[in-house]
Amino acid sequence: MGTITTRDGTEIFYKDWGSGQPIVFHHGWPLSADDWDNQILFFLKNGFRVIAHDRRGHGRSSQTATGNDMDTYAADVAELASALDLRDAIHVGHSTGGGEVTRYVARHGEGRVAKAVIIAAIPPVMVKSDRNPGGTPVDVFDDLRAQLAANRAQFYLDIPTGPFYGFNRPGADISQGLIRNWWRQGMMGGANAHYDCIRVFSETDFTADLKRIKVPVLVMHGDDDQIVPIADAALLSIKLLTNGTLKVYEGFPHGMCSTHPDVVNRDILAFVRA
Repeated sequence: MGTITTRDGTEIFYKDWGSGQPIVFHHGWPLSADDWDNQILFFLKNGFRVIAHDRRGHGRSSQTATGNDMDTYAADVAELASALDLRDAIHVGHSTGGGEVTRYVARHGEGRVAKAVIIAAIPPVMVKSDRNPGGTPVDVFDDLRAQLAANRAQFYLDIPTGPFYGFNRPGADISQGLIRNWWRQGMMGGANAHYDCIRVFSETDFTADLKRIKVPVLVMHGDDDQIVPIADAALLSIKLLTNGTLKVYEGFPHGMCSTHPDVVNRDILAFVRA
């Protein structure tokens, strides 16, 4: 484990374990590299070098007042990849991290990236507009901001207890450990950066990035995702990718990497080795 200092003085925390072909994991909002424990352990045991970082404003990285935007997130990843001299890397991103992967690969990944995986990811764009009539109304994101500003600690319990893992569904197998770990990771980060990131994950348009990517991309999404609905995400992204493969998972929630790690890990491994 270590840190790098970016050009604007931000410290980015990262884990770097093992050897072999590198797999870089990009977490969702408002979490940290710890959200990838199931995947990191699996791929480490399967002979890969595993890297996971805390996005600026999240986890153990600097709680920045500025630079909380997707261009800067992707530039931070580029600095990390350069510092660690990552080549032939697989980049795997969940939710907001899937957007980060998309922008990084499109703008900085040439010569360094072999493949990419985006899971329950935010591209092409979440917010509803005239250009994106099937999107989520901005009022939903305004409400998220209001709840965060009013009582972040309670808000960060309500999300994992409810829609993130599908624990609000009848008959759900509820894990208090997952709920508490989600809360723990969220509360480690900065309130300002998390507030700003709601705009980032809802309003950033990745259409041009998706069209630009030439490396193989695996798009994974659950059809019961209550956070990033599949119809306005994966089902649109796959149409924009030159070399994309779509896998839809019946009944899987947004937090599918934690609720169904065996399935997710198996399918990523098959894609990486193909």
